[in-house]
Amino acid sequence: QVQLVESGGGSVQAGGSLRLSCAASGYTYNNNVMMAWFRQAPGKEREGVAASYGDSGRPYYSASVEGRFTISPDNAKNTVYLQMDSLLPEDTAMYYCAADTQRKFGRSWDDPLRYDYWGQGTQVSVSS
Repeated sequence: QVQLVESGGGSVQAGGSLRLSCAASGYTYNNNVMMAWFRQAPGKEREGVAASYGDSGRPYYSASVEGRFTISPDNAKNTVYLQMDSLLPEDTAMYYCAADTQRKFGRSWDDPLRYDYWGQGTQVSVSS
């Protein structure tokens, strides 16, 4: 059974940094499967933040985070990281990692319906 466990969330001031981790079990990361980070703020839809095919794949970023966030899969550790720098109050949300183990290429990387496994989420709060 596949499980994804996020960690690393917390409260920081604007301009600060956090590093999120997503550790997988029951599943082996590889370069053929998309791993992604999403976030959801209260009253808003779940939003794709970043995604990548393994540790040698091209990364994808939403326009709102490009240049500030970096996704870093580590196939050997079965873990994907999200380095978040220059955080803004609007980055406040619950952050989830997700895995597309069924290779739903017909859906965009930022479409939640692409992903069949999700973690429980980790809260990120950024104060001004």
